[in-house]
Order: sequence, then structure tokens, then C-alpha cells
Amino acid sequence: MKKLRLWIGLIISAVCLYIAFQGLNFADFWTVVQSVNYWWIIPAVAVYTIAVVIRTWRWQAMLRPIAAVSMRRLWPVVVIGYMGNNVYPARAGEVLRSYVLRRREGISMSASLATVVLERLFDGLIMLLFVFVTLPFAPLPAVYTQIVTVFSVVFGVALLFFLVLASRPAQFLRVWQWVATRFLPARFASIGSDIVTKFVSGLQSLKSPREMLVIFASSALIWLTETGKYWVIMQGFPFHVDFTVLMLMTAVVNLATTLPSTPGYAGTFDVPGILVLQRYGIGQAIATGYTLVLHVALWLPITLLGAWYMLREQMSWDDFGRAVDARQGE
Repeated sequence: MKKLRLWIGLIISAVCLYIAFQGLNFADFWTVVQSVNYWWIIPAVAVYTIAVVIRTWRWQAMLRPIAAVSMRRLWPVVVIGYMGNNVYPARAGEVLRSYVLRRREGISMSASLATVVLERLFDGLIMLLFVFVTLPFAPLPAVYTQIVTVFSVVFGVALLFFLVLASRPAQFLRVWQWVATRFLPARFASIGSDIVTKFVSGLQSLKSPREMLVIFASSALIWLTETGKYWVIMQGFPFHVDFTVLMLMTAVVNLATTLPSTPGYAGTFDVPGILVLQRYGIGQAIATGYTLVLHVALWLPITLLGAWYMLREQMSWDDFGRAVDARQGE
């Protein structure tokens, strides 16, 4: 199954990269890359760091019903998780993050993974909100609008499911136990019930309207800040688009990275970003140069910092496998 997922990711990334580079004049592209003012990457990385700090604060708020963990303790865990997403397929960094949190704080992986799932759910909802808010100013082709509609239904149904799960945990667990005892071997039914119970405990932040508002508002702030990084890097390039177009680009590229791909989202990040910019009159060479520089600026600093934190935690690449094993055996 892992090999199949890897091959699917490789194929999707290869197709996306082919689309991204099809028809590209590499001489023009190289001229653009050489003319960039790379000093703008420094403030851009600072802006991105602020976004990661807000992400850490949001996760702290989501974990609060489970355990009180300081920002100082959570920050390296978050950075290691994002590094893991950048270098390992299938967003394994999310599992690694929960594994490191369990090592440091003794918090159940199933419970912390539930908060990670909620993070991704709220991130997706904010991305869709960005699309709908910017459509009057930065319209999309009909086919893109249809894709966004499908995403909206999926994320909406998922949110409704988790809200019901958080508000009726006892009823859900009874249903699960009924299903497990009838259709699963006794050993797996027992393990599964324990995992489901811990997972449901990680959804407690959804029971409070105030906590939900905090999570939603912080998610919006995170992605506005990340869009700010897109804007800062744009200052080093010979083009300009409205901030609303960059909001749309942020939404589209991050929704696209939910697709299987190689580690670091090669292709799935790049091709939608290039196509959005071309849609608003930016030449292919400039759009490609900007998107690739942006991608590297998003990928490299957090990956290096995460690797440093891994060394400080006396962790190795084998811990990726241990994280998956720990999740399955919890």
C-alpha cells in the first residue's frame, strides 16, 4: 500500500511538473531567476515564521482540553512536523508531530492526531473562504469553480461530522463498540475502541463555541500572514498583482497539495500557482520563476530548522517509522 501511494504521488507530481514546464522558454526563465532581488526572501521568511508561531498558538489552544503545554515546548514539535511533511510522503510529518509530542509530554497520539485533523479541516475551510471572498475581484474559470464547490461539500460534511462526534461522544462510542464487537476480531475491537476513545477526546475544543471561534480566527490570521509572505517575495520580481490574487493563489496551491505527490509537494504546489498567475496576465517565465522561488523559500528554512530540532531531540530518520508503528500500536 505504501509503495502504491508513493507511485501515485510520483506520477501526479510528474504530470504536474510536465504541465508547469510545457512551453516554457528556459532562456527567459533563467533571465528572470537571475534578475530577482533575493534580499526580499529575508523579510518573507520572517513573515512565515510569524505564521508558524500563530500555528503553534492555535495548536496549544486545541490541546488545552487534553493537557496544558507551553508555547516554548510546542514550538519545536510543530517545526519538526512541518519538516517531516517536507521530506516524507503522505504528510507523515503530522504523525511524527504527534509522536514527538507523546515523547515530550506524554499525550496520546490518537488524541493529538485528532487536533491535527481539525487543524487541516479549518485550514481547508479558510482556503475555501479565501476563494469565495476573492472571486468577485479575481474570477476563476468555470471548471475551477466546480472543483472548489466539490471541496466545499467535502470540508463542510467533515466539519459537521466532527461537530456531531464532539457533541455526542458517548453515543458515537456505543455505536463504534456495537460495530467493532460484531465485525472485528476481539483483539482488534479492543485496540480500536481505545484508539477511538482517545481520538474523540482530542475533539473537545469543538464543544465550546468560544474555542471554535478562536480556532477559526487564528486559522484566518495564519493564512493571511502566509499570503503576506507571497506578497513580500513578489516585491523582488518584475510584476505586481493585487493582494486578492495572491489570496486566491494561496488557496488554490494549498488545496492542490492535498493531492498525493512527492515529498515537498513537487508539482502539486507549483502548477496551480503558475496557472493562477498566468490567468491574471503574468508571463509564463515570470510566473514560473516566482512560484519556484516561493516554493523553495517556504520549504527550505522550516526544513533546516526542523532538522536541527530533530538532532537536538536526539532523533533520527528511523523515528519516522517508529512514529507510524507507535500510532498503529497505541
